[in-house]
Amino acid sequence: MTPEDLSSVQEKIVAKRFDEALRSLAPILETAPEDPDALYMNAVCHRYQGDCEAALGVLGRLKSLHPEHGRAYQEEGHNYRDLGRPDDALLAYSRACRFNPALEASWRGQFTILSSRGLHAQAEQVKAQLERLGSLPRSLLAVTDLIAQGRILKAEDICRQFLKKVPDHVEGMRLLASIGSRLGVLDDAEFLLESAAKLAPDNIQVRIDYIQVLRKRQKFERACEEAQRLLETSPDNPQFLSLYAIESMQTGDYETALEVFDDVLEKMPRDPGTLTSKGHALKTRGDYDAAVETYRAALASQPGHGEAYYSLANLKVYSFSASEVSAMEEQVQETSDLPYMDRVYLHFALGKAYEDQENFEKSFKCYARGNELKKAQSRYDADQMTEDLAAQQEVCTAEFFAARAGYGEDAPDPVFILGLPRAGSTLLEQILSSHSQVDGTLELPNILSLSQRLRRLGRGGDNKPYPENLAELSREDCTRFGQEFMRDTRIHRQGAPFFIDKMPNNFRHIGLIKLILPNAKIIDARRHPMACCFSGYKQLFAEGQEFTYSLEDIGQYYRDYVQLMDHWDKVLPGFVLRVMNEDVVEDLEAQVRGILEFCNLPFEEACLEFHRTRRNIRTPSSEQVRQPVNRSGLEYWLNYEPWLEPLKDRLGTNNCHRFAIE
Repeated sequence: MTPEDLSSVQEKIVAKRFDEALRSLAPILETAPEDPDALYMNAVCHRYQGDCEAALGVLGRLKSLHPEHGRAYQEEGHNYRDLGRPDDALLAYSRACRFNPALEASWRGQFTILSSRGLHAQAEQVKAQLERLGSLPRSLLAVTDLIAQGRILKAEDICRQFLKKVPDHVEGMRLLASIGSRLGVLDDAEFLLESAAKLAPDNIQVRIDYIQVLRKRQKFERACEEAQRLLETSPDNPQFLSLYAIESMQTGDYETALEVFDDVLEKMPRDPGTLTSKGHALKTRGDYDAAVETYRAALASQPGHGEAYYSLANLKVYSFSASEVSAMEEQVQETSDLPYMDRVYLHFALGKAYEDQENFEKSFKCYARGNELKKAQSRYDADQMTEDLAAQQEVCTAEFFAARAGYGEDAPDPVFILGLPRAGSTLLEQILSSHSQVDGTLELPNILSLSQRLRRLGRGGDNKPYPENLAELSREDCTRFGQEFMRDTRIHRQGAPFFIDKMPNNFRHIGLIKLILPNAKIIDARRHPMACCFSGYKQLFAEGQEFTYSLEDIGQYYRDYVQLMDHWDKVLPGFVLRVMNEDVVEDLEAQVRGILEFCNLPFEEACLEFHRTRRNIRTPSSEQVRQPVNRSGLEYWLNYEPWLEPLKDRLGTNNCHRFAIE
């Protein structure tokens, strides 16, 4: 199938030759039955032919494959409108606008239905949105639409062309910042939003976006200051209060966060979202019982609130009651009208509930369905990731580094703990941060952000792509980038000589780290491949880690990771210390002494008593690392082995043989 094929179909639809369009679509859908554009056009043809039931059937399939396809919901609304089902039409139009706010037809559909029912206040709100869209230049409306469709690079091109002509257009700047945030170019996004906020200080959405990008850049103090300034404009606004509470939580000021969450709950009693956020604050602080109570309060307020169920499951040490399991089973029925993400959350929570019951077959089916639903939202390309990691090996050779000896900032302060998520990195961080000379921080985005900057530079003209353009960095460039890293991460430190960056995905960029921070320490947290991969598969990550949504993808990712780490060992001997989670569990003291020696740190007993160290922990392992090490999880994956053949196959025999996997 080519783009020209679909363009031809579109021309026939515009010409109202619907029979011809359907005949043209038939072979396309035979070869590409999941293509969203083909399915959408098919549904449109059926509706214009008066066959709304056939159209709805096609749209049901489209939504199951692409659950955030805004135009699918809009088309659904049109069909329900034509069938005389205004309630269903209103719901469909509302969902369409949630997934794609640029869909004017869906806003008009809502306005018509609401007005006809005398719901004038709601109708006026919709009308205001229509007027806002109508005031936008058509190119920016197209950008909004493209962003919603996930066509980010096309949206970026149009937005940049527009801003060349109208450089101070606030909405254009906001949209380009949104694109930058999605692409990981957070420094550009921050600059754009800061500039837009100065141009339009009363633009609430710009200010909220600015706060959110500051949070993404982990500039928590500044984000909190901006949230406080916004709150001062309307001290009783629940949205602003919640935002201030969240930003206070990010700075570690949990007392303020909890107080403000309680203020919100006074204005919005039993609000499930606020209760869940409050539960997160309590969990991070280590107040397990209060977190459980708060999550349960959220469920009492909204029984289908999937995030609260999953938050309980994500405590890892919580066991659901029989009544809670029954409630989840009832809510998760495919025929229910549960919002999509609630359905995802509930499948993962049920997976954990059945796991605790040792009903591993039902547990696996729930995890598999939850991952299937998440993968439908993802645009992750496993083969592209394989190519990207292979490119690192091609560029970053031993000769490459030998020619650049002496490059970078020579500070020895950073300790990078990296690898795959669920490989034991949080445990290693807790051990090291128990040392008097080491600050535990967070999964810092700085290296990933720098790699995105370099990737972006490689997109223009005749520029070499990343990582090839690493070869074009001068000694001065590498020193400057290293100094920027040290400066920008200072806010997370508490004064110790060394600090930890625990971003797992940094393994992709060890070459870049070596160039800009040659004296940094790197620890590769590794775990049995089946245990690590399956643990990642049954974990619903807040963002990123999209390779975990299928057994095949995560197996391929682990295989590529091992291959790349073998490469780093070869070209940078001694730069990386590998620590096996199984070895830490079997002989804690020997491993701790080895880690400290690698980091040039004296032995401290506190590192063996790491579970006594009180600190805020934001990762899924937070409750587990507050306990002494134990062997219970080492071979737990074997309970699920009958369903893990796709994972074994994708890992390959070499990785399996390393751990004697049959």
